Amino acid sequence: MENGAVRTAQPVIVAIDGPSGTGKSSTSKAVAAQLGLSYLDTGAQYRALTWWMVTNGIDIDDPSAIAAVAGKPDIVSGTDPAGPTITVDGVDVAGPIRTQEVTSKVSAVSAVPEVRARITELQRSVASAAENGIVVEGRDIGTTVLPDADLKIFLTASPEARAARRSGELKGVDIHTTREALIKRDAADSSRKTSPLAKADDAVEVDTTDLTLPQVIECVVTLVEEKRAGK
Repeated sequence: MENGAVRTAQPVIVAIDGPSGTGKSSTSKAVAAQLGLSYLDTGAQYRALTWWMVTNGIDIDDPSAIAAVAGKPDIVSGTDPAGPTITVDGVDVAGPIRTQEVTSKVSAVSAVPEVRARITELQRSVASAAENGIVVEGRDIGTTVLPDADLKIFLTASPEARAARRSGELKGVDIHTTREALIKRDAADSSRKTSPLAKADDAVEVDTTDLTLPQVIECVVTLVEEKRAGK
């Protein structure tokens, strides 16, 4: 059975970074499923913590208030690429963390050093527990969270292409508004002092602007298989 062959293969840790709208989540999930690897959406963890802050009335504009409670909620991530789950204190938050309110506040929460330290520790523990290997996607995986990852990939795309994809996901949302929001988020994530969005020196850059999702998936699967074969 092909899947059996995959599971006896050498475990591999794959870091996939890049800004929103580059096809990161769809690619990471598909690659993990195809290669029998676990999958972790690190952005969902930051969203989960942001959701908890909003729900509990924490002042998002006060970094010290955020830092003081960063360790309180219990965040658990399921790593099955076919159905990744995320809970906060036992509550399923997969839906609520995708609201516009959380999206607009996640950069501010993510910029707080105590938040990044807490979530980074969580991400490393999930990655180390993945027996068959794992695909971890985010913004600082190859640079900060898993600098020793076996393979680092940085996905990029033009702001126009990313906005078109995002507004396609969020039905009825204006592309221009989406593009402006993406550029603003890029600026916030790239300029923060702690673990900014950045391409690792040894990452393979894949520009997805003119590629279909299946093409991006095929490209990344090939990179992983080549890396695994060479280990």
